[in-house]
Amino acid sequence: MSALPRIVLTPGEPAGIGPDLACRIAAQAWPAEVVAVADGELLRARAAMLGLPLQLEPVQLDAVPQARPSGTLALLDTPLAVPAEAGRLDPRNAGYVLETLRRASELCRSGRAGAMVTGPVQKSVINDAGVAFSGHTEFLAAQCGIALPVMMLVAGTLRVALVTTHLPLRDVADAISAERLQQTLTILDADLRRKFGIARPRILVCGLNPHAGESGHLGREEIEIIGPTLDAARAAGIDARGPLPADTLFTPQYLDAADAVLAMYHDQGLPVLKHAGFGEAVNITLGLPIIRTSVDHGTALDLAGSGRADAGSLRAAMQLAIDLAST
Repeated sequence: MSALPRIVLTPGEPAGIGPDLACRIAAQAWPAEVVAVADGELLRARAAMLGLPLQLEPVQLDAVPQARPSGTLALLDTPLAVPAEAGRLDPRNAGYVLETLRRASELCRSGRAGAMVTGPVQKSVINDAGVAFSGHTEFLAAQCGIALPVMMLVAGTLRVALVTTHLPLRDVADAISAERLQQTLTILDADLRRKFGIARPRILVCGLNPHAGESGHLGREEIEIIGPTLDAARAAGIDARGPLPADTLFTPQYLDAADAVLAMYHDQGLPVLKHAGFGEAVNITLGLPIIRTSVDHGTALDLAGSGRADAGSLRAAMQLAIDLAST
């Protein structure tokens, strides 16, 4: 890689706002070569719908990455199965969405790209096409041969990682084992050091139950699993503090002395983070051999092609990817 990174961008669901956002971020110049892995005609049509200037130049993957002027993106053309209509899902294009992810991740794994940034996908339409798909995080982990990825969202100085991700709530407690928690803590600590340059990360760990189990009266996971695992992590040099009640952990008293929070499940930690930074937050997958950042929102089918979609989260995801790929 040269000093200037190559960042590959997958706009996600073609009927959603992802193509709109890709056109919007093309309106500014970036200190990187930004390569859209997408159907070129889709991006041109959406730019015309939005009244945005857009020039697409075929990427030269064996050449040194080159920054492009505002209004221009490099393109790795990836054809749709059928033309996409803004706001209208079509399962026939599910394979296209997955192919963009495969191509982008392969470029990162091979070292021809420094990071990938993903727009929002519609899980339901991929499932409707007969493909078992639970999300970007799990898909990219499988592509990279990683058993346990870790999802972390970032909004300003607040970082929230998750022990479990896309599980029904009734399955969460069974999924929290000492092994899974220990592996998650190890990955979180290592990537805070390696990717974010934090010499000794301070990690606050939520309990699973209300009041962190209240000494076993509201659940014993804290006593039997979480507490002993944190003791072992601290003995191994990881500064993991807790388990702490989630309803008081997310206050300045605690957060001011922390580099990251580890929540036990999706809706324990992410509502707080999205309240703090919705529209500007970034999703980053830890534990992968590549850098992947993403938006913090969905496909917003009702906004596709309307010109009302906010590109703030994709801009933040692009900037974080550039920063991490440049270190």
